[in-house]
Amino acid sequence: MTVLVAGAGIAGLTLALSLHRIGVPVRVFEAVGEIRPLGVGINLQPHAVRELDELGLLAGLDAIGLRTREVAYFSSHGQPVWSEPRGLTAGYDWPQFSIHRGKLQMLLLETVRERLGPDAVACGRAVTAWRETDDGVEVDLVDRETGRGAGTVSGSLFVAADGIHSSARAALYPDEGLPVWGGIVMWRGVTRGPRFLTGRSMAMTGCKPRKFVCYPIEDIELEDGAPGAVINWIADLKMAEDHLWRREDWNRPGDPADFLPRFESWTFDWLDIPAVIRAADHIFEYPMVDRDPLPRWTHGRMTLMGDAAHPMYPIGSNGASQAILDARVLTREILARGAVPDALAAYEAERRPATAAIVLANRADGPDKVLDVVEERAPEGFADIGDVLSREELEETASLYKRLAGFDVGALNARPPIVPVR
Repeated sequence: MTVLVAGAGIAGLTLALSLHRIGVPVRVFEAVGEIRPLGVGINLQPHAVRELDELGLLAGLDAIGLRTREVAYFSSHGQPVWSEPRGLTAGYDWPQFSIHRGKLQMLLLETVRERLGPDAVACGRAVTAWRETDDGVEVDLVDRETGRGAGTVSGSLFVAADGIHSSARAALYPDEGLPVWGGIVMWRGVTRGPRFLTGRSMAMTGCKPRKFVCYPIEDIELEDGAPGAVINWIADLKMAEDHLWRREDWNRPGDPADFLPRFESWTFDWLDIPAVIRAADHIFEYPMVDRDPLPRWTHGRMTLMGDAAHPMYPIGSNGASQAILDARVLTREILARGAVPDALAAYEAERRPATAAIVLANRADGPDKVLDVVEERAPEGFADIGDVLSREELEETASLYKRLAGFDVGALNARPPIVPVR
């Protein structure tokens, strides 16, 4: 009844912890030889935090992240457009976290090894193929370092949670090609600097062609003794259609000269954005990419999960959260039906349409759409935001995305657990 998982990212590790909780054996295979805390900041929405809390990880999240209290939107002139409370402050029964993705992955990994055993995650082992047998599935492994075969493993189901460049997805859809680029290039960095706004705020400034997003992921003390923060930030710029984004590595070091001039005037009373960029510990450049929703994830005894199934733009802070929900819904179906193809089909029936809607909404700028409307209606700024957008429009945009992504406060607090408590 063992479930075989490709990929020890957020989706794969959450699935391993969830299946272990219901008594289902699981083995995880990770192509990377050593998992290290790489990446940048992400946000975990309350619906995902609820699932990790039910796995006993809330204290661990508090140890490595900050509880987000507010999301705030500002125009290209630094004028406040809209703000709203988040997490417990907004009435949720669970917090929202701003957290380093690598630290979250390491928390999940360490917990898997503690609960399932040190050999539960096999690193340096890539899944190269799979096939069904009379009563299960077999996967072929290769040693990533040497390129040599590393044996075949048998199980009941195979879940490919191997990311946006999933080899399993490529095998199913060989003509899909590269991820879809929407014309935006992102520069992401981490800066140690003064706290801003509430000290627990996530701020979005500008509009789709030129946007700056920032939030703290750790409290620190600055050299002068003042309270400070490790600020995670993202600078987005719309590029020309012929921009050769594919020529670069996915983790290409970023050069401030390529984007800082476009943000040079964004010195506001609540944050000096050029100073934040200049003081960055490191900067990386990424194309903002996703993939078109698929017509099918599940093929007999295998299915896709997380970014392998539904990579999405980092709009609305939902990529990691949706991966966690994937893992929990699949666990529920395996608990109800067993480790059989019907469980995979039921999982897909719920999760594929839900995530496809989010992918498409994020392409249209999700909840950040309010900033695009403000830029279009008041490019030179405004005296009163009410003259540009009504409060009803602002509230409806925010509420619509929460309902779409599954974290409407009333619905989330009221619904029963995804995985029944045993």
